[in-house]
Amino acid sequence: MSEGTKFDREFLRSALSLAARNEVDHFLYICDTPIAPEDLRGRPARKKIIYAVTLDKIAQDYMARQLRALVIPAYDYSRTERVKVALVSALSQGAIKEGDLVLCMTGKVGRAPDTLMHMRIGGSLDDRVAIEGVKLGEEFNSQVVDALIQLALQIGQEGFEGHPIGTIMTIGDHTSVLEKSRQMTINPFQGISEAERNVLDPKIREAIKNFSVLDGAFVIREDGVVLAAGRYLSSADEAVKIPLGLGARHAAAAGITSSTHCIALVVSQTSGAVRLFKGGNIVLELHQTARRT
Repeated sequence: MSEGTKFDREFLRSALSLAARNEVDHFLYICDTPIAPEDLRGRPARKKIIYAVTLDKIAQDYMARQLRALVIPAYDYSRTERVKVALVSALSQGAIKEGDLVLCMTGKVGRAPDTLMHMRIGGSLDDRVAIEGVKLGEEFNSQVVDALIQLALQIGQEGFEGHPIGTIMTIGDHTSVLEKSRQMTINPFQGISEAERNVLDPKIREAIKNFSVLDGAFVIREDGVVLAAGRYLSSADEAVKIPLGLGARHAAAAGITSSTHCIALVVSQTSGAVRLFKGGNIVLELHQTARRT
């Protein structure tokens, strides 16, 4: 065993020892490589582990063994961004809750974990992003919100046919959003049955990726049914302030969420960053280290 491998194993065992402490509620292990059985044997922390992996097959294998697992995108985020994405998914799926203390272990994609963070849910990941911001209200379907955040990350990373694109998706309070917007182009979702246009269907998520090249916003109901694409959000609120450097999409998202009860996801065409707006404010911000070309 090389010195590097030996140190990696000792680092993991130290993290598992910390995770066993009574004040730690969950150990979020963000890595596709499983923890060796001998490193888990006899450790109380094994019952606290939530595996965050990039392949559905790995997650299914864990769950078949009655272990907790979730899937996150495989893109090469910074370590902090990987923790954010995994925590959002864990919150959305009910694996963790507000008030929990979560020990998070992660690293670069394809490498052994090299970073350990502890997070009190309801605290802050950094000076700008509060994890409690994803507690959006009972009217929102957590699976829908999680699926759309993952989709927004894909759009921001991949663009369309190698070209960067940006988009807006509003979720919830669809009646008010439709009243405060107008159709800019033919609505590609019109005339399709509701059962065939829900974002929980992978085919519909793929359609949204393709239609993201259209100007305007997607309007999505709380339960995930896509009502329209290509909507111009006409709601404006001069009192709403967005950070310098953010453009018209972000201003539109801030405006519509301040004047209705919807939330809005914005994908930045410039950077690929994903921002979630509620009540005119950014409540979650996810940046990408590099875009796929």
